[in-house]
Amino acid sequence: MAAASAHITAFRYTNHVDVPRRIIVSLWLFLLAIPAIAADRPVLVCFGDSITAGYGVQTGQAYPDDLQERLDSHGYQYKVINQGTSGATTKDAVAALNSILQLHPEIVIVEFGGNDGLRGLPTDQTRKNLDTVLSALEAAHIKILLAGITLPPDYGPDYIHAFEQVYRDLAAKYHTAFVPMIYKDLIHVPNTIQNDGIHPTAKGADILADTLFGALKPLLHK
Repeated sequence: MAAASAHITAFRYTNHVDVPRRIIVSLWLFLLAIPAIAADRPVLVCFGDSITAGYGVQTGQAYPDDLQERLDSHGYQYKVINQGTSGATTKDAVAALNSILQLHPEIVIVEFGGNDGLRGLPTDQTRKNLDTVLSALEAAHIKILLAGITLPPDYGPDYIHAFEQVYRDLAAKYHTAFVPMIYKDLIHVPNTIQNDGIHPTAKGADILADTLFGALKPLLHK
């Protein structure tokens, strides 16, 4: 009887130890699997200037953050990486190309040119630089969404037309997904542009994410 009692006690003790042990082992295996799961997610890079970087809004309120939420909520397992740099021109985009290619993205949103236009740089220069960027991405078999923008009216109709034509021509040349005017869905919506008249607010960035998500859908897979 004493032996049976001891056996029961040992059985209870063993099971008392084994249950937490199994939980700990399972949890540990799950945690080890997280990096592998994350590594399997295709990368989507948002490559641009201050609009992409989130100038003037709090951390987590730039459009790439909102775009990540859209992708997640619709079941697309992409990892969005924000590679926006405030003040960057298309020349800076060319200089940063290698760093983008090293991320091995599946998709890149190219959002450059606004700073070229605001500085009145020759449109041929903007065209050449963007052509270099798109050519390098295409050669690496990366899907592209080209995001264009326009300029304030005081830059004159001729310059503005030539500036906008750069995006249209390159989108046609490389057969990219294309948003001719990234602000098209927010320009008449109150409280979407900051006081500087250039950069989106958090509300504006959220709308940009919707605009870009719609254009991205043909490039996405689940």
